[in-house]
Amino acid sequence: MRLETDSDGVYLTAGVKFELSTIVEDALLKGIPMFFVVEADVFRDRWYWYDKRVASVARHMRLAYQPLTRGWRLNVSPNVITNVGLGVTLNQNFESLPDALAAIQRISHWKIAEASAIEPDTRYNVDFRFRLDVSQLPRPFQIGAVGEADWNIAASRNQRLTVENSR
Repeated sequence: MRLETDSDGVYLTAGVKFELSTIVEDALLKGIPMFFVVEADVFRDRWYWYDKRVASVARHMRLAYQPLTRGWRLNVSPNVITNVGLGVTLNQNFESLPDALAAIQRISHWKIAEASAIEPDTRYNVDFRFRLDVSQLPRPFQIGAVGEADWNIAASRNQRLTVENSR
């Protein structure tokens, strides 16, 4: 994970490495879409109380297999993706599952905070979270996924961000 600041705001670049379990891959091949969520929170250090959240962003991704074209479709949105598909900001098609997973695992130059939310010469913490959102799976899969390690795809990281007064 790498954090960058400039006059426009704070940007995050990260790579998340994971492999799909056989159960998850089989569900995908049977036409069940998988939903991934990436979240980032920026907290300003405070000695007298809990750290103050100054920014919070999320990115939702839906990966689905298209049996007619034998391809993979990835939808990316800042909002929860529903069956209607409203609010999707990016659609990508891939010929193979590894190519689609590579796009999910790579977060590049994602704006997580506006410049107005960041004060110079102040220390911040950035909480980064990535997970497979089983709550958006069909109900029978949600019940079967509870407590199953095969459905647990998650990563998190916390990193310190110090903003210099050089802007």
